[in-house]
Amino acid sequence: MVSLSQTQSRREDSQQESISYIRQMLGELRQVALGEGADMLCYLIEMAYVEAGDVQAGLRPRSVFHRDGNKPANMPV
Repeated sequence: MVSLSQTQSRREDSQQESISYIRQMLGELRQVALGEGADMLCYLIEMAYVEAGDVQAGLRPRSVFHRDGNKPANMPV
């Protein structure tokens, strides 16, 4: 039987892997935006990259909304 702490640890590991993947993709997208000369887009992607790094390091919570993580409006899923 899997304990609650093991389940929670696996979920946290999965979340960290997801944030790491997102950060990696943002880095790649920033390079594409930079190559296209899309300065504002490059800046916004860079801000998201920094935010993902802060979340990874535990400096910021994953959600600034409720603990259940409200979804941003008008975002495709």
